[in-house]
Amino acid sequence: MASVPVYAKPFGVSDAQRLLWRAGFGPKPGDARALAAKGLDGAVDSLLNPPAYVATGPAPTDRGFPIAPADAAGHDHLWWLDRMVRGNQPLIERMTLIWHDWFATSQQKVASQSLMLNQNQTFRTGALGSFQALLLSLTKDPAMLLWLDGVKNTNRAPNENYGREMMELFTLGWSNGYTETDVREQARSLTGWRVNARSSVTPANFIFDTRVHDDGTKTVFGHSGDYDWQAACTLCIQHPNHPAYFVQKLWSYFVPTPPAAATQAGLVALYTNGYKIAPVVRAILRHPDLYQGARMVKQPVVYTAGLMRALGRPVDGNIWTNLDTQSGQRLFWPPDVSGWDMTRWLDTATFRARWFVAASALASVPVDAAAPSKPSALLARATHLFGDQPLSAKTRHALLSFAAAALKAASPATVEGAVRQLVAVSPDLLTA
Repeated sequence: MASVPVYAKPFGVSDAQRLLWRAGFGPKPGDARALAAKGLDGAVDSLLNPPAYVATGPAPTDRGFPIAPADAAGHDHLWWLDRMVRGNQPLIERMTLIWHDWFATSQQKVASQSLMLNQNQTFRTGALGSFQALLLSLTKDPAMLLWLDGVKNTNRAPNENYGREMMELFTLGWSNGYTETDVREQARSLTGWRVNARSSVTPANFIFDTRVHDDGTKTVFGHSGDYDWQAACTLCIQHPNHPAYFVQKLWSYFVPTPPAAATQAGLVALYTNGYKIAPVVRAILRHPDLYQGARMVKQPVVYTAGLMRALGRPVDGNIWTNLDTQSGQRLFWPPDVSGWDMTRWLDTATFRARWFVAASALASVPVDAAAPSKPSALLARATHLFGDQPLSAKTRHALLSFAAAALKAASPATVEGAVRQLVAVSPDLLTA
C-alpha cells in the first residue's frame, strides 16, 4: 500500500495553532499549548476521538432571550455558531461544516429550518464514518429531497437534478467518467420518493412509494440492472474515478495546494479500504503540507467563531448572523448546490464586514486605562489576547510603526484598542 508522508519536525505550539484552525475553529486560551504537549499523533487522535459533547459558557441568546433555532430567522445560524464557539468537539463540527458545503443545501428552497437542522445532525453523526453511508443518508434526507427535487422524480416524469449532482459534485466531479445517458438512467434509479402533501412537512412524511419508482432495467456506467436509489449510490462509490475525486476534494478543505501524486496515491489506498472518512482525515492532518505549506484564508464563520473562542465572547444576538452573512457565509444558506467558493472569501465588501466582526467581538473586552506606553508592550498585549498567534515580520513592523505614531497623539488606552483591532484583522489572523 502506498504510504502518506508524515510531518517529522517537532510538533510545537504554532503547529498546534494551525491544526486547531484547519481542523476546528481556533484555540481557546491554553488549548494550543495543551495540544502541542500531546505530540502530533496524540493531538490528531484527540481531535478524531473527542469526549462526549459538552458546551462550556453562557448559552446563546438573542435580545436577552434563549434562541429558537427551528423557528426564528437567523437563530439556526446562531445555534450552529454556538456549537463552534462553546463545544469541545472541534473536528466533528468542522467536518459537519465541510459536509454542509460538499452536499450544499439551502434554506432558500427547503423553507424549513427544522429539516435543515435535521440534515445538519446527519452530517454530524456521519462526520467521520463511512462516506458510502453518508451518501445513502443524504440521498433520502428530506431537506435534500426538497432541494434537488427528489420528491418530484417519478417513473412518469424523471427529474435529473439529484442524479446529476450526485455525480458532478458529490462523488465524481464534472464530466469525470459519466455521460448524459448515465444521468438520465440514474434519475430513473432514484425515482420513488415523495412527500405526503396532506400533512405537515416533517421527516416522517417523506416516504418511498414503489408506485412511483421505475422498476425497469437501467444502464449506468455500462452496467445494467433493476437499480434503485441505494444501488445508484453504490454505483457512484464503486466508480473507478470516485476515490481520487474524494481525496482531492477532502484535501482541499484542509490544504490550499493540490496533493503530490504520491500523497494522493496513499490517500486513495487508505480510502478504498472501506470508504472510511476518518483514516483519510487523519493522514491529511499529519501531513507536512498542512504545517509547512501556504496559508489559507479562514472561512467567515471560522474566523468569527475563532475570535469569540479566544476572547470568551458568547453568542448573544442576530448581529452575528448578519455580520457573517455580510462576510459572505450564512450557515444553512449556501449560494447554490456547488457550495461556497473557498477561493473568494475576501474582497473590499467582505473585509469591511470582518472589520465589524472583530470590533463586535472586542467590544466585550475592556481596554485597560493603565495601558503601557511602549509600542512593543502594546503589541505584545494585543497578540496575547488572541492566543499569541505568530505575526509575520512585515505585520509586526507595520503595527509597531502605527503604535509609535499614534502614541504621539492619543492615550495608550486608545492606542491599545486600535492595535487590538488591527491585530484582529491582520493577514496573520485572517489566515491560518
